[in-house]
Amino acid sequence: MNREQLLDRVTEDIFAHVMQGTFPEHELARSIKPEQMDERFEEYELLLDLHFILKADVIDFVRELPKRLRNVRTETQTTSRTRRGTVDGRINWGETIKKRYSEHPRDASIFVCDNRSENYDIPENLVLKRLIAVVHTTIREAEEYLRGDYEWVSQTWKGNENLIDELQRIVERNVHVRRIRDPDTYEPTERMLTTAADSRHEIYRDAASLLRTRQRLFSGESDAIRDLLEETAIAPDTDSLFELFVLFRFVATLEELRESQPQFKTIATDRQEVARFEGETETEIVLYHDNSARDRKLSFVAVPDEEKDEFSRTEQVQLTAKKISSDYFETDFRDHTGRPDVIVLEIISEADDHHEREYLITEVKNSANEKTIRQGVKETLEYLAFLQVDDEFVFGVDDEDYFGTGYNGLLVVQDLDRDTAAPADQSDNEITILQAAELEAELEGILRNVL
Repeated sequence: MNREQLLDRVTEDIFAHVMQGTFPEHELARSIKPEQMDERFEEYELLLDLHFILKADVIDFVRELPKRLRNVRTETQTTSRTRRGTVDGRINWGETIKKRYSEHPRDASIFVCDNRSENYDIPENLVLKRLIAVVHTTIREAEEYLRGDYEWVSQTWKGNENLIDELQRIVERNVHVRRIRDPDTYEPTERMLTTAADSRHEIYRDAASLLRTRQRLFSGESDAIRDLLEETAIAPDTDSLFELFVLFRFVATLEELRESQPQFKTIATDRQEVARFEGETETEIVLYHDNSARDRKLSFVAVPDEEKDEFSRTEQVQLTAKKISSDYFETDFRDHTGRPDVIVLEIISEADDHHEREYLITEVKNSANEKTIRQGVKETLEYLAFLQVDDEFVFGVDDEDYFGTGYNGLLVVQDLDRDTAAPADQSDNEITILQAAELEAELEGILRNVL
């Protein structure tokens, strides 16, 4: 499955699940945000705006702003005021006579004066002000990164000129921008956008076009989502797209199996499940992504049992290395295997007076390379062997089935152009290996086995 195919599928999944409220926006943002950016950008709308301001046409718009703002339109506004004994502005004799006759008879000191002023608060300018505000606010949130030493920054806001400082000067000092009032929450309206889009001035047409692009992105239109995933400077890499593809397959397949939509909770960093399925049965299913299962006290600690009488040569090396490092750094180190890239599935069922738990651990390798797949097999087995809940091993406690029943481990890899064992032929193995093209057809059967 190449990048184009992944983009098609993930775009469809985002539209079908995220935009319809059956998959948390936070989890999507966490999956596609750049690794170097902090958890603020796991807020979906802020991440969308970051992608938005990195679009080439937004950057070009800001680059042209200083020159274009000289041609900002205004409308002449006339204000009439009644004065007694003084004249302030141009005397409107018609209104003056009416005023004297109706309200102030025989008072020749009454005058109605007209004052003309420039009105900046026209629809086109409110569209312009909203766009500038969106870009400026997002830049302030991401400034430490936009001023950083990243290749994607030098390609955008820090080219030959520093557009960040230029935009800051415009917002703070440009007399035209400052005279335009801040748009209300609901502004610009569609009518305002239409007026700007039909303007004779290019600055307003471009501003309306860019704001509509942003609207399409926020409303989840497929073309806008695909552009976000494909064209901006921080588009997610193919590994992230492949993980999302697998994760969405789990969500969709579980929805079909349970004939219900999952329940989602607000997800803080490293906490809470991605989804929880609670049907009419007494069994609930909890789906975790990456390291989001820590609050369930799940861990993957690769450390030998120190209470054993004898250790293998490998275990002795591991224990001794841990002891020396702990003594040297005066820190109690724990050796972790890492965590599965994508899925931990926890199945909780009622049994008499206690809960029984079953697990499906899924590792994902966006590769068709034999060496990488072999590494994936090893990692998946490690995750099973060292899976612990409340510091107690899950598998191999009373026997040597360190890897579960054979239904507890899954490795998903890219499509291979060589003959491999079919899923049905792997039934005697400790884990199952599926290629991307097999996942949709085979995942339901694997889930039924573990459920």
